[in-house]
Amino acid sequence: MPTPPTQPLLLRRLWSSAPADMEDLVAAALTAGAAKAALIGRDQIVYSESFRDICEGNQCGCYGKCWVCPPEIGEIGDLISRAKVYPRGLLYQTIGTLEDSFDVEGMFAAGANHARVSCRLQDALPELLNQPFLHLGCGGCHLCDVCAKRTGEPCRHPEYALPAMEGYGIDVYNTTLATPLKYINGTNTVTYFGLVLFTE
Repeated sequence: MPTPPTQPLLLRRLWSSAPADMEDLVAAALTAGAAKAALIGRDQIVYSESFRDICEGNQCGCYGKCWVCPPEIGEIGDLISRAKVYPRGLLYQTIGTLEDSFDVEGMFAAGANHARVSCRLQDALPELLNQPFLHLGCGGCHLCDVCAKRTGEPCRHPEYALPAMEGYGIDVYNTTLATPLKYINGTNTVTYFGLVLFTE
């Protein structure tokens, strides 16, 4: 089981000081268990509709078999337009350790840990944000061992199940380049990202 860092690093935006209430969002992500978090602007988020083609390739086996994966979440163009409405974002990451690059169990365990962090953050957000927000997670849901979609049931955790950033056409790698958060964090690690889009 990967061990999250014990001393998360609070990162402020590099180009200006953020208002105190926005820094509360960063603090909330770190308190929830994120390794790092940073506030970003709408113009920093990179989108590409080609990510839907990747999903349709179904290498992960979740296409059409998960409530928060394509095609269930909607058309890619509509999702990108919906995300671009929000002028600000809170980008956060979790970093898991692996035995080696073939440690698939460690990758799944790190994904499950990221899902728990996202759930804790989801609980904290309503008190911090006055307007509706859009919370996106990492690829795959990781809440249930078997998604209820596969058994013909409604989602068991609709309040916590988050669509992936990639599902909304977000190029995570290129989005991180203009932030203090690294996409790759060393040998035998796996990094997952989440994003909260908000107005104020």
